[in-house]
Amino acid sequence: DSGGILGVIIGVSDMDASLYFYNKLLGYDTVVSDSSGVFEELSNGHGNNFRRVLLTRSNRHSGGFGQLYGPSQIELIQALDRVPNTIFKDRLWGDLGFIHLCFDVSGLNFLRDEAKEAGHSFTVDSANSFDMGDAAGRFAYMEDPDGTLIELVETHRVPVFKKLGVFINLKTRNPQKPLPKWMVKLMAVHKVKKDI
Repeated sequence: DSGGILGVIIGVSDMDASLYFYNKLLGYDTVVSDSSGVFEELSNGHGNNFRRVLLTRSNRHSGGFGQLYGPSQIELIQALDRVPNTIFKDRLWGDLGFIHLCFDVSGLNFLRDEAKEAGHSFTVDSANSFDMGDAAGRFAYMEDPDGTLIELVETHRVPVFKKLGVFINLKTRNPQKPLPKWMVKLMAVHKVKKDI
């Protein structure tokens, strides 16, 4: 099932370094808002100062699954008057309770080279197709400037209608071309439509 999540909030220690990372490597190139001050929803009664930058992508529906997942936003938040704890300190990929951010990408070899050049080499890379049951793909991880793990999945095969044996082989199609609308509608059957 997928739920059409719009975005995520990420705590950062250096806004400029983080803006560069999320723009250059993940394509979040549009600043929707940039404000500083005390925000009631973040203050927890303490009146701390924060800088908040909301990002989105100008190329909102690229890739095969762009129409299915839709637009997304990342809000970066930096504490200005204190040094916060790093919640993922000493945590390892895959340990119990670890939550990470995952992107569906194409061209992992190109991104791997770009990330290395920018000083954010992949920390894990399956390098080839990795069988995930009915689906298959390649996955890799890299860290943002604060060590937040970003998962990257390059899907190679995905079931559309498993009972009929209908699968999409994404390795043989243009990675920037959206999937046909009928196929997206068929896949959207699994989209969660309301809170349970």
